[in-house]
Amino acid sequence: MPTLRDLGLLAILAAAAAIPAFGQTAGPAVAPAAIPDFSGVWSHPSFPGFEPPASGPGPVVNKSRRPQGADVDGRVLPATNNILVSNPAQLVGDYTNPILKPRAAEAVKRKGEMELAGIVGPTPTIQCWPEPVPYIFNGVAMQMLQQADKIIFLYPNDHQVRYVRMNAAHPAHLTPSWYGDSVGHYEGDALVIDTVGVKIGPFAMVDFYGTPYTEALHVVERYRLLDYEAAREGLERDARENRRPPLGADAGAAPDYSYRGKHLQLRFTVEDEGVFTMPWSATITYRRARETWREVVCAENTQELRLAGRDKAVPHADKPDF
Repeated sequence: MPTLRDLGLLAILAAAAAIPAFGQTAGPAVAPAAIPDFSGVWSHPSFPGFEPPASGPGPVVNKSRRPQGADVDGRVLPATNNILVSNPAQLVGDYTNPILKPRAAEAVKRKGEMELAGIVGPTPTIQCWPEPVPYIFNGVAMQMLQQADKIIFLYPNDHQVRYVRMNAAHPAHLTPSWYGDSVGHYEGDALVIDTVGVKIGPFAMVDFYGTPYTEALHVVERYRLLDYEAAREGLERDARENRRPPLGADAGAAPDYSYRGKHLQLRFTVEDEGVFTMPWSATITYRRARETWREVVCAENTQELRLAGRDKAVPHADKPDF
């Protein structure tokens, strides 16, 4: 039978167990942060597309400029406006960008010289090839499908699809693929995606200017939902750099310029020690689309993409092979 002293000792131990450890405060359990809803169709019809960052090293931009056609909200600007943005009809990359190593700078310079000579330089888009990360971010729209174990990205050009495995690691032995191996996780209100193992094809480039990449390419994406006022800074950077369609123009997935709800901003960082002297970043600031995108099918044909009416020699057989 326990003594009074034993009972007293048990009471003291029970009370001590109920007291928080030194330096701790008792409080209600904290629920895990809610996962943001990024789903739906997002529009970004600006061309070429990458928004230079607010500060720090940024992507290669176009040396060929022309007056901007529309402001941040799609209103037509007068032809006399002094805002000169990327000329979509002539893609001449700035090969003096300090992010480029000599071999990469030479590749960008060579493609720019073709454009200046009136020759449309090959790109994955023009050649109907898969568009690698981060090149594919230049698309006019994107749709994100969120699931617990994966996220699926849909892009309008030629039915391209990317899969991101959530809360997973890259395999030890990775087989390169067109969009690379992408794994993701949530950090508070941000979706973070890490991509490596992007396949090197005949038209391997990270942008429209022919900037190459190697097997060391590493891309980190961060997606966040922003209030309109916070997103406007990115929209303004876009308007200072990229050609944007005016309100009512056919962009394939036109944005809703009157939308004032949450915007989606992608900030991505690119590093590749074989091509770049340093990591660099850019953003894509998406609005909600006011229409679903149309089917965009790419196929070889006898008409050049940007030189309508000019025949192009497409290889053909003298006799059927079947």
